[in-house]
Amino acid sequence: MQEFVVRTSQFGADTSRTNGGSVIISTRRGTDDWHGSLSYYYRGRNLNARNTLDNPEPNPKQPFSRQNGVAALGGPIRRGKLWFFTSYEYIDEDASVAYSVTSLSQFNALAQMAAAGDLPNVTSIGAIPSSVTAPFRDTLFSTRSDWRHSSRSQWFVRGSLDRNHTQNDLLQQGALPSTGATTTSNYYNVLVNNQFQFSSSWLGTLTLEASGFHHRKVRSSALGEAFNFPFTVSFRTTSGLETFGDNQFATAIAAFPIQRDQQKYQFRYDVSRVSGPHTVRFGVNLIHEPVLRGALAGNLETVFTYPQDPSFYVSNPGVLATCTSSNPDSNCPDVDTTGPFDGSFSQSIRRLGFYAEDSWRFTPSLTWNAGLRYDTTFGLFIASGHDQSVNPALAGNGVVSGIPHDYRKAVAPRLGIAYSPHGSSTTVFRAGAGLYYNDLAQNGWVDAFTAVNNSNLKNGTGPGALIDPNYHTPYALMASAGYEHAFRNAWRVSVAYEHQQGVHQYRRYEFPGFSLFRSDNRSIYNGLAVQLQHSFSHRFELTANYVLAHATTWGATVGELFDYVNGVSNVHDPFGPRDHGPSGEDIRHRLVLVGVVQLPWKLEASTISQFESARPFTMTTPFDVNGDGVANDRAVVQGMQTTLDEFRGTPFYQVDLRLSRNIAVGERFTLRPFAEFFNLFNRQNPGNNYVPDISALPTPVNNLANATAFCLNPACTQTKPITSLSQLRTPAGALGDFFGLGTTVGIPFAAQLGVKFSF
Repeated sequence: MQEFVVRTSQFGADTSRTNGGSVIISTRRGTDDWHGSLSYYYRGRNLNARNTLDNPEPNPKQPFSRQNGVAALGGPIRRGKLWFFTSYEYIDEDASVAYSVTSLSQFNALAQMAAAGDLPNVTSIGAIPSSVTAPFRDTLFSTRSDWRHSSRSQWFVRGSLDRNHTQNDLLQQGALPSTGATTTSNYYNVLVNNQFQFSSSWLGTLTLEASGFHHRKVRSSALGEAFNFPFTVSFRTTSGLETFGDNQFATAIAAFPIQRDQQKYQFRYDVSRVSGPHTVRFGVNLIHEPVLRGALAGNLETVFTYPQDPSFYVSNPGVLATCTSSNPDSNCPDVDTTGPFDGSFSQSIRRLGFYAEDSWRFTPSLTWNAGLRYDTTFGLFIASGHDQSVNPALAGNGVVSGIPHDYRKAVAPRLGIAYSPHGSSTTVFRAGAGLYYNDLAQNGWVDAFTAVNNSNLKNGTGPGALIDPNYHTPYALMASAGYEHAFRNAWRVSVAYEHQQGVHQYRRYEFPGFSLFRSDNRSIYNGLAVQLQHSFSHRFELTANYVLAHATTWGATVGELFDYVNGVSNVHDPFGPRDHGPSGEDIRHRLVLVGVVQLPWKLEASTISQFESARPFTMTTPFDVNGDGVANDRAVVQGMQTTLDEFRGTPFYQVDLRLSRNIAVGERFTLRPFAEFFNLFNRQNPGNNYVPDISALPTPVNNLANATAFCLNPACTQTKPITSLSQLRTPAGALGDFFGLGTTVGIPFAAQLGVKFSF
């Protein structure tokens, strides 16, 4: 990658299928001069601080090792005519999960339950390790060739490949190794681009692209059973809910396919014409995805979900003995058996879009940009050759009677203006508004596609899931206004306001016997961004970004913006006042500093520092508060049900620093040793990774239906009143746990050493 630009607003009609932003990427290319580099990076346990949230003393410090090497080479094949550039990277990482004191204590109690015969068909959970490694190997390759066909025509071809493999994937704090998986992913991409200058005013750009993706997950165990306990659940869990047994590849907020295959082909042609004050652009974009398939786990599985942790059942051995009686204890596990069914889904989809826009320099000070875009999809609701009319859940469901069809009204006007007072070259005002459409990713409503595969139709198996016939493609209404001014002393300031209103977003309604996906949700985001930049002079460069923002939506236990399926607590009151609240993206204050400073002795220091206010989270309960038979309710405290994302985590602060020095070796060669420091001040950063289930708190509450006090002993004869919701806030791990092992986001202090040789 040569460079990239992130755009959150004010992009024209040529940008398609986005309702949150876009990224423009420019890849590196060859030149007439030979150039290249070799780089090596090392991270290890000896360079990392202890993660006190997951791995406190006196437990052994969790193992970690990461090494990666990068090689790049570019140059001329024929000077002035044909060039190439290629790069190769290999990552060898051995991250790990180090179990906390709480997890180890509950694992030992679980082992006692197994030995006592309290876990059906399980007499032993095996050895309990203090930590488990998760080896990750990744190979990335990219190559590009550029050809100057003539003074009017330039071509380039780019190819890339990514192959990675992870053992003990999806393993998390509070989950034994049996719940992990082995994951293999292969991705390739080939792109051909041509720019042809028809005349001094006409330019055509052709883009042809092909890509493929192959992904597999294989369980670490195949017991046919899983045992879920509250202490395992985390808001930011990347695994499932299982403490021991088979991974169900489903979390509280998403499901993970065990198989994914995709083939994608794209044709795009853009034409631009410059004529006086007008710059006209128009184009067409056709995407053909003949293979878009996968599979959810569909084997026979029995899941035992316990409302209390293992230590409770060890202390109260009589509870489980009542579970098969006519009067079972309220703390008996919920038993859910699924399968066997065919979890596969398969689609073939085509997406068509075309646009036209005109940028008109109305006066030397004022430029207008007006555009219109149209996008549509063919086959969005066809799976395994069937539409939703054959879905078994459709007959007699009592809620919907029709089927969804491809949406044909996604017309998206866009308008922008730029004004520089008196033709100023240092000051500009910008404003824009437009509609931006985008379909939901297939995984969001995959149950409805699985329901109509041939095997499930034949055998009457599969999930009960429908898509509402009143389907509209979700869109975001965006409006923005900004001011930018460049000072003479290399400083630049910009201020921008942005409004995004999400319309026809997705929600999942849980009716008796089936789920219904509807595009009736909405959301609002308002943000004010201030940027201060200092270009490289006086030995330093600085960019400071501050954002004041507020985002809200509707949801049950999770509320997110745009490409996400929020739940519904009560299908008879889906937009109840307590179901509205901050979205997961509601970060009120965020400051990012990016800077480079030239130090004495030819040293260079650079930093990326992030500071943000606390993110929200929701507190749930396994108790069915509204009696609809679905466990997707928020906790009730002192007789009042909590609202969506009512709780706040901890403000996030992370300062990353890099120190490096260029050492010239001859005239063309450079050696650059460097040291990188992540979370330089070793701040504990749980973010909003807090215990989200009131039944999973380390100090249990007296009543899951209405918590009024904490239980100070197993019999709950000694209690402490709950006087504030803040008493329920308990960190569950680092914010970065959601991004997987080996991340540098939200981790304790970690150092990385490396060296780069370039010419």
